[in-house]
Amino acid sequence: MERMIILSKYIVVTGGVVSSIGKGITSASIGRILRSYGVSVTAIKIDPYLNWDSGTLNPYQHGEVYVTDDGMECDLDLGHYERFLDVSLSGKANITTGKVYSSVIEKERKGEYLGSCVQIIPHITDEIKLMIRDVAEKSKAEVVLVEIGGTVGDIESQPFIEAVRQLKNEEGHDNCMFVHVTYVPYLKAAKEFKTKPTQHSTKELRGLGINPDMIVCRSELPLDDNLKEKIAHFCDVPQQAVINTPDANSIYEVPLIMYSANVGKYVLNRLNIEAPAKNADLYQWSEIVKDLKIDSPKVKIGVVGKYIELEDAYISIREALKHAGAANKVEVDIDWIKADDNYDTEQLNQYDGILIPGGFGERGINGKIEAVKYAIENDIPIFGICLGLHAMTIAIAQLNGHPEANSTEFDVECEYPVIDMMEEQKKINNMGGTMRLGAYPCKIREETIAYDAYKDTNISERHRHRYEVNNEYRDVLEDFGAVISGTSPDDFLVEMIELKDHSWFLGCQFHPEFKSRPNNAHPLFKSFIKAAKDKKENK
Repeated sequence: MERMIILSKYIVVTGGVVSSIGKGITSASIGRILRSYGVSVTAIKIDPYLNWDSGTLNPYQHGEVYVTDDGMECDLDLGHYERFLDVSLSGKANITTGKVYSSVIEKERKGEYLGSCVQIIPHITDEIKLMIRDVAEKSKAEVVLVEIGGTVGDIESQPFIEAVRQLKNEEGHDNCMFVHVTYVPYLKAAKEFKTKPTQHSTKELRGLGINPDMIVCRSELPLDDNLKEKIAHFCDVPQQAVINTPDANSIYEVPLIMYSANVGKYVLNRLNIEAPAKNADLYQWSEIVKDLKIDSPKVKIGVVGKYIELEDAYISIREALKHAGAANKVEVDIDWIKADDNYDTEQLNQYDGILIPGGFGERGINGKIEAVKYAIENDIPIFGICLGLHAMTIAIAQLNGHPEANSTEFDVECEYPVIDMMEEQKKINNMGGTMRLGAYPCKIREETIAYDAYKDTNISERHRHRYEVNNEYRDVLEDFGAVISGTSPDDFLVEMIELKDHSWFLGCQFHPEFKSRPNNAHPLFKSFIKAAKDKKENK
């Protein structure tokens, strides 16, 4: 029998000292622990930037753009939430300053404020609370994790800090708690940890009207009890609420580290939650962590991309490869290869598999195409995602007597446009949120690599693109040995391409990495890593 849920409780996560401290992993880990007690959880990421969404952000500045089922281009932390919590989040779970102000201005133009002078308080803060509660109401979750991006003290985050301060007053002490994530540096010269940055960060948060209920201390090395006691004393929290999460080998270890520090019991008691299970069930999660630690046998995968200087630009691909390695009981050793036009393809002979990820723009495309050609000629398993599928299609045509084959993304007047812009995209001038976005159904052809992977003829995957395989060249591509293994249900759009007489060659128009989970590796990634493993064993 389902339990009656009267209202959601909120856990607000803030960060101090430095950015990129791990607030998202901390939030996701708390959520994973609560789920292990049978508590339903959802998550929200607040990004204080003025962009409406993450769609137009450069990967070098903000990492990967994560796409939800409903087509929202979001912050990469939503990927962490979906992977840790094993849920599919709505695009509304990513709240930005742009969304908040756009909504308020739209309401003001409609006269909804009855002639009031529209201000940060109460109108902006009320809109923030409304958006948070809307996610809570629609999800029906018992606990809503709310992560506020940036660092306490950032000018752009102040309206959000004020909004959650008000939220706690309105919801009540038992229904809202604050977790502050800080960094405790170790000074090698002094041979000691310094807690002063944490003290100052907590003081700044308290100056904004928020007293943290728990402080999560990130550090390179473990902190001893004396340091925890000192932080508890100066930051006015119970010592059991000072949680240390030192650097771990894998992000998936963090829930286990926090669970061992009794985070689950503390949160349940603090929020007065009577969980269905008296004890957490993290057995499956601990088994996943064990599988992720496998160091033999090993397969070597070369990822040929254009943003390889920042791994966060391909974070979901990296994690999906790890999930697939664990599922195949192998370690996946990833090399990030810059897709320069002049790089030596002979370096690819050391890899058991090659992956060509998505991206936009001409830079690096020739390097990707050459990598595909090398994989074809040397029968190396190769996996192409979005732009990777485009590179594969161009390479097939070029290897079959059409060196002029290209995409109109890179050459508008090319003579052999095997890749072209989708018809509905040609009249769109705006950049943000205008691509084919979100989950779409796909029909899979039997007796293909795709069918062997999915074991199904009907699937759904998430998209983010403007260009596609040009239908005028489908028959020609099939004459060249291409196999159209996946299409839209009406057979109009090409979703997957394979190649006859190749050990493992698959390109997909969608982004399967967004649906991979540590406890449920994506079928295509599993199949790819298995092919790489077989390739290595048969060398």
